[in-house]
Amino acid sequence: MEKNLGKHYIENSISEFKKIKKLGDKTFSQIKDEDFFWSPDEDSNSIAIIVRHFSGNMLSRWTDFLTTDGEKPNRNRDEEFERIFYTDKDDIISRWESGWKCLFDALNSLKEEDLMKEITIRSEPHTVLEAINRQLTHYSYHTGQIVFIAKHLVNADWKSLSIPKGGSEEYNKKKINKS
Repeated sequence: MEKNLGKHYIENSISEFKKIKKLGDKTFSQIKDEDFFWSPDEDSNSIAIIVRHFSGNMLSRWTDFLTTDGEKPNRNRDEEFERIFYTDKDDIISRWESGWKCLFDALNSLKEEDLMKEITIRSEPHTVLEAINRQLTHYSYHTGQIVFIAKHLVNADWKSLSIPKGGSEEYNKKKINKS
C-alpha cells in the first residue's frame, strides 16, 4: 500500500502531538491540585505557568494558521509567565484542552499541498512543514519540564510514563512475544 508522503507527514505529526498531549494528561493525573502552582524558586515556572504559556502559544500559532502571522497581536506572551493567583486546576486544564483543540483542528484541516506553503511566525517565513516541526520541538520541551516538576513532587509514588527504570528487558520480551 503506497501512501503519499505529505499525507503521511500530517498523520504522523498529529500522532506525535497526541503522544505529547498524553504525556501531559498522564502527568496531571498523578499530581495534587496544589502541585500545579509549585515552583522550585522565584525564577522558575510552575506547571500552571507552563500550561498558560502552552495555551497562549497554541492559540496564537494555530488560529488561522495558514492565513495570519503565528504571533497574534492580542497575545501577551510576557503575561503568560507572570505568577498566577487568580486561577485553579480546572482553569489550567481548560487552557490545556483549548490549546490542544486549536492545534488538532488546524492540523486536521491541512492537506498535503499545504505543507510547502509559506506562513509567518513573528514576521519570519516558514513553510507549514517547518512550522509544524518548530511546534513539535517547542511542545516537547515544555512537556518535559512539566513531567520533571511533577516527578519531583510525586517522588516515590511516580508511575512511569514510559519504560520504568530496570524494566527494559521485560518490556523488550513483551514486544518480541507480540511479534
